[in-house]
Amino acid sequence: MQKRNLKWYFIKNFLAILCFIYIAQGLLGILYRQLVLPFLTDLLDMQQITVSGSGSFFLFFVQLALFYLASLLPGSAGVYLQSLIADRTSGGLQIEISSPLYQGWQGPLLNLASFIFVLFLLGLSLIPYLAGALWYYRIVTEKLNELLEEEKERQLDFDRKRSLLLSDIAHDIKTPITTICGYSRALSEGVALAEKRKPYLDAIYEKALRIDELITLLFEYVKLDSEGYALHKKAGDLAELLRETVAAFYTDFEEKRIALTIDIPETPVPFEMDSLQMRRAVTNLLTNALRYGKESGNVLVRLKNHTITVADDGLPIDPDFAKRIFEPFSREDQTRATKEGNGLGLSISAKIVQMHGGVLSLNSAFGEGYTKAFQIKMQ
Repeated sequence: MQKRNLKWYFIKNFLAILCFIYIAQGLLGILYRQLVLPFLTDLLDMQQITVSGSGSFFLFFVQLALFYLASLLPGSAGVYLQSLIADRTSGGLQIEISSPLYQGWQGPLLNLASFIFVLFLLGLSLIPYLAGALWYYRIVTEKLNELLEEEKERQLDFDRKRSLLLSDIAHDIKTPITTICGYSRALSEGVALAEKRKPYLDAIYEKALRIDELITLLFEYVKLDSEGYALHKKAGDLAELLRETVAAFYTDFEEKRIALTIDIPETPVPFEMDSLQMRRAVTNLLTNALRYGKESGNVLVRLKNHTITVADDGLPIDPDFAKRIFEPFSREDQTRATKEGNGLGLSISAKIVQMHGGVLSLNSAFGEGYTKAFQIKMQ
């Protein structure tokens, strides 16, 4: 999208410069016809030089310059070249030089002065093109500097996020590993009583599952972000995919006593997609609703006009946090305190949806009794 906008930016400015050149040439043509041509005609009449014909302002002075250059040549060579130019430009310009002022040493001097004047007029006719070129050069330079500055800021932001990402990975892995090391050492040294061994083993198993989940999600995020990764898109039914994904979570919602409202059309909703990745994107949204939704609350899953909505009536999301909710490892402070989630699920979903040409957004004003809704809008 950004490349397309950049292309149209340069095309738009280029067309504006062409319009400027066209208008400037028209104004110079008016100046030429009203001021320059009468003056030049009077000057040439004084020297008994006849100029006739028609043509563009620029072409006229090019032809005139060629005639003056030919007149500087000695003898028959100049006459021959002038006749050749007249033949080539018939109907555009005819010049006859028969002035007595061209006798003696005044001839070359007058020719030189006239030629300099013609060069000046030629330069005047080139001003719109030079101005347009300088204008376009300035536009391109400013835009490139702007893009370089944006790229520099993106690189700094990327470095900051990468450092934060590594810090969060270390934090999220270290905490369960510390628990695993402590409990396993207590078991190996026989410190734990027999009746406490099972809770210790359960805690070790739970922390191991958390590490496995984190590494799996991290692998998925890195894979999606890697250069050269491409989706395997095929024609599919978005409605059927959503029904199957929700069905896999039905028991989980039931255990948490969450009322699940499903609004999915019975008719197929054709869409070209990578079914595996799209299922993962929806799964992360359902997991988020299950994890942060209110117990004994309500969750809505809807598909309408190629828009998937997963809404719940849990705690509303802080507006400041909502601005960065789709960044990796983004979590509210209270979420980190309870050690729930890992801040990768939503960022993975957002990336998958983006690769499908859609947008994942948070709607905090969804209504219908729900405090928030995540919506996947496919193009």
